[in-house]
Amino acid sequence: MTAAGKALFVGDISLDTTLLMEKMPQPDEKLLVSITNEMPGGVVTNAALACRLAGASVGLAVETGDDLFAEGLLAPLRAAGIDVTGGRRPGRTCRAIVLLDAQGEKRLLLEPGVSMYPGADLLSGLDWRGVGWLHTAVYSAAAESVIEHCRHAGIPWSIDLEPATFMAGLAPLHPVLNGAETVFCNQRALAQIGDEPVARLLALGVRSVVCTLGPQGARYVCAEASHDARFIGTPAVVDTTGAGDCLAGWFIARRLEGLSVPLALREAVYAATYSCGGMGAQSSYPTREQLIRFENAPAGYTAGTNE
Repeated sequence: MTAAGKALFVGDISLDTTLLMEKMPQPDEKLLVSITNEMPGGVVTNAALACRLAGASVGLAVETGDDLFAEGLLAPLRAAGIDVTGGRRPGRTCRAIVLLDAQGEKRLLLEPGVSMYPGADLLSGLDWRGVGWLHTAVYSAAAESVIEHCRHAGIPWSIDLEPATFMAGLAPLHPVLNGAETVFCNQRALAQIGDEPVARLLALGVRSVVCTLGPQGARYVCAEASHDARFIGTPAVVDTTGAGDCLAGWFIARRLEGLSVPLALREAVYAATYSCGGMGAQSSYPTREQLIRFENAPAGYTAGTNE
């Protein structure tokens, strides 16, 4: 299914800090580290930027805390051409600390704070004019009202099925999964669902599932067909943070443009692969021009050589 118009992203925003270290510390061991990256993050915010870089018109609805750095998170998103609806609430903005060792292995630390999902006041004032697709991650029950609007307005929606959003099982998410155009699942989410995870999601009324499979690429499954996409080559992997978010945002952008599922999935996989060649999430996402060069580059190319 395709749609026309703007992609609206509603969900989480964070301050992401990437720390590069030689190894993971042992108990009571002190290590010197380098802060290699500090920028806006969050699975939905990341996907919004990827979607914008892919060429789509993008809106983003988020709420930060009242920290000193909170407003600074929104400025680069607006500078990228995203129409940001931002609010503030008392408390700390979500912080994500990415611990990255010399081999590229990472550990994630998350303080959720108050910015995992906008509140009812901000959501009730959303501008839905021209919206042709909604993407969200259900970190709050408030997502139900947003998706209910989409259901009544005939707007397709997609969900990033983060493992943290269904720790008690899928049952609480049935109202938002039923009718979803696409659900994006990484390998941890698929394992958490249990046996036959894709079949279970389709049985709940999900129209299609995109499984992100790390170096194996991604698979799209709906009732009628399935499509696989994989990067051809062996790119250098520096940091995989946010690669799945990049894939989701790129896929949404290209589907909004009317590209077929196989072609949109292939481009999304290549965009996510490109992002793994740089440090951090948003700073490593490609533009359309960069992705074209990446797709046409000879084997052995790494993203860093094409900046």
